[in-house]
Amino acid sequence: MEKVHPSLASLPLPSLLDHISSEREVFTIWMKSLVFHGNGCTVYDSRGNIVYRVDNYDCKCSGKVYLMDLSGKVLFKILRKKFRVCGRWEGYKCYSSQNEESKPWFKVRKPWSILRDEQPSCEVWSDEGALMCYKIDGLASKSSYKIVDISSGLIVAEVKRKQTTSGILLGDDVLTLMVEPNIDHSLIMGLVVVNGLMNHNM
Repeated sequence: MEKVHPSLASLPLPSLLDHISSEREVFTIWMKSLVFHGNGCTVYDSRGNIVYRVDNYDCKCSGKVYLMDLSGKVLFKILRKKFRVCGRWEGYKCYSSQNEESKPWFKVRKPWSILRDEQPSCEVWSDEGALMCYKIDGLASKSSYKIVDISSGLIVAEVKRKQTTSGILLGDDVLTLMVEPNIDHSLIMGLVVVNGLMNHNM
């Protein structure tokens, strides 16, 4: 990613360490907004604290949504880019309500044909400009899928329906998200949000 513009250099930027853990993290995703009659999702950590939220005041599959923390601070903006053949979503890091990166942090491309054995793919740029590639591995119509590092083949995160300690599956709108160590949780949440938008769940 391009260097931060000098005018933004003095702003208090969010630390990556706030969203990265040295241990596997487990989150609960409730595919409901905290806003009455809104669309979106609410994400809880393993202690039951709200850590992320998406409140989409428009109809489902809006062309612009925001991933926020509990206080409503925007972490990044997700935009849908419309193309004739396939769709693409772009995520932009936000440093304040008025300032965000001019170039996308990540891009997610939807497969152009449902008849092909192809999953949505994602390109992510680090602050140093390095490119990482992931894919969302799983059936688009299902609640369970994996996010895989294409270069290594390793699973970096997995989403599945949440179940109780006695093994009872909860509803389709209550999910468990497991994120492997040293992976940016906010990035994974961005991909989960895009997957929900692609599948008309958010």
